[in-house]
Amino acid sequence: DQASQLRELARGHRRCALTVAVMSGKGGVGKSNIAVNLSICLSERGLRVALMDLDMGLANADLLMNLRPRYNLAHLVAGVRTIEEISVPGPGGIRFIPGASGMQGLANLSEFERQNLISQLHKLDASADIIVFDLGAGISRNVTGFAYAANHAWVVTTPEPTALTDAYATVKALQREQCRAKIALVVNMANSRAEAQAAYRRVAGVARKFLNFSIADGGYMLQDTAVELAVQARCPFVIRYPGSNASACIAAMASEVARTCAAPPRRGGFFKRVAGLFV
Repeated sequence: DQASQLRELARGHRRCALTVAVMSGKGGVGKSNIAVNLSICLSERGLRVALMDLDMGLANADLLMNLRPRYNLAHLVAGVRTIEEISVPGPGGIRFIPGASGMQGLANLSEFERQNLISQLHKLDASADIIVFDLGAGISRNVTGFAYAANHAWVVTTPEPTALTDAYATVKALQREQCRAKIALVVNMANSRAEAQAAYRRVAGVARKFLNFSIADGGYMLQDTAVELAVQARCPFVIRYPGSNASACIAAMASEVARTCAAPPRRGGFFKRVAGLFV
């Protein structure tokens, strides 16, 4: 059947793309901004980077880059456009796959739509060194399914108490489902490095105590007016304000991801793991 043929395509010994799922327990914590600027920083290091907007509730990564794509993920899933046709060049040399706000959840897709999505993701996996997924907020299956299949799952939060609580709930949901991704906490909008580290220790400590689970430190982003100004200008801050504190913070995160990408070849790949979610 078609599913068996797709699994056969996934076999082989080539190096597979490193996948980073950027997610959050709640909205408004800067998740999409981090995904966009991380992708650009990685591309500037000579890596082939694809950024895929999978926020089905509020896909807005295109606005942050001032892009006006003609097609989006809904056209891909429906089978009327390919991954190549919906992809558009993004700033810094990235490849951007636009999302579709209000699109039905993956759990509600028809068999044809699911298999077509899997087939197209295989093409993406084969043509990129790193794929960054900008996932929606919360812990719905549409969000966690892609996080489970990724190599790295970044849970973005702010030092604000409710954001930390939601971040812990997200980590708990991933851990309960035995997520294979390396889960890391990224603290955004911190007033200082000390505040960011305190926020990380708070969530990591609770996870260690009640879940017997270790969360990696994914880094932090300092509060910076350059970020807000860049959003208003619809230009990624690493391009508009390369000397800003925010740009220095995201560059440090990108360096860590790039080092991971240089590790020994990965087998199986994201495509194979996602195929397992749908068949």
